[in-house]
Amino acid sequence: MKLLIFLLFLAAPARADITHAITTSTQLTVNAAATQAQRIGSSFSAAGSNVDTTDGTTANTVSAGTITSGVYSPGTIAATQDNPGAAFSYSQSYTQADAVPTSAPSVGAVGNFSNVTSTAAGVAGSLAGTITSQGVVTITAGGAGTSAIGSVESALTIK
Repeated sequence: MKLLIFLLFLAAPARADITHAITTSTQLTVNAAATQAQRIGSSFSAAGSNVDTTDGTTANTVSAGTITSGVYSPGTIAATQDNPGAAFSYSQSYTQADAVPTSAPSVGAVGNFSNVTSTAAGVAGSLAGTITSQGVVTITAGGAGTSAIGSVESALTIK
């Protein structure tokens, strides 16, 4: 009897849940035209010791300057030493702003900003992507500003 039970266990079929899934995808992208611009503003500073300043008309003043098309111009500033022969220091710094544009920028013809990045639109050209039922991925390059991605994922699950 023990031998019969043992033989039945040997002859019992194995059972398992098996799942197989195949996922395919193709992604084709043609970039749009883009322009990014960053405008800098004006800055002016003056500092000193044992000096007198003038804007050319009034002693001990610093010119208020003028603003034209969004750009500050500090005007002329002169410094004279308080006590000739004595120690003194004077420094002046000016950064000119980018002019304020009168129209929106377009690709390839952007304003006179200090920091500009302009990218032309992508060209699809022969951009293509296919995946066959056998899982063969075929990607054809397009023109500038394009990308193509093809993928095949196969998953086998045994429980």
